Amino acid sequence: MKIKEINFNEFGFPDLLKQIYDCPKKLYYLGNANNLNKSCVAIVGTRNSSKIGEMTARNIAYYFAKKGYVIISGLAEGIDKNAHIGALEANGKTIAVLGHGLNMIYPYSNRELAKKIIKNDGTLVTEYSTEEKIEKLNFANRNRIVSGLSIATIVVEAKAKSGALITADFALEQGREVFAVPGRITEKNHDGCNMLLMEGASPITLEELEKF
Repeated sequence: MKIKEINFNEFGFPDLLKQIYDCPKKLYYLGNANNLNKSCVAIVGTRNSSKIGEMTARNIAYYFAKKGYVIISGLAEGIDKNAHIGALEANGKTIAVLGHGLNMIYPYSNRELAKKIIKNDGTLVTEYSTEEKIEKLNFANRNRIVSGLSIATIVVEAKAKSGALITADFALEQGREVFAVPGRITEKNHDGCNMLLMEGASPITLEELEKF
């Protein structure tokens, strides 16, 4: 499949993304570009997730996908991976925002998942060309695109220092809603979520889900 690109000033460039600070001037993508302009919800969290966290991510993604929302995440292991899987299980659409060029998939373990996303009319998207080297900072920078494409960001599991919290911070800066799954105070994977809740994020409950 040929990698396609879309510039900031071209028709079809995601309108919601244009509103953010430091919007990329160009996006590279594989799959259905129309998903980039649909109502999207980001679901993010730690790579070292618990089984309960993974199930929670799948269930939340499944719920929103069934409602017609496009699920966005970063194709990382753990929560991201299960968010994509939950959307696919609902026969919904999902977007994976990558921190590198589309000539490869990182982590390699999610290569088959990436293929399923494309096969099910989803999208792989990045601001990085195939010529650019992979840098650690790229994965933090791509989080502004994850939140920037979304009307809301949901953090499922995150430690006190987590890339998912970077995504939440971007979402707040962009004026988007931030939700977090409450967790036990004895679990390190919930420290970040509980911190977000103390700072004013909305808890994800059945009542909150039904508002969407």
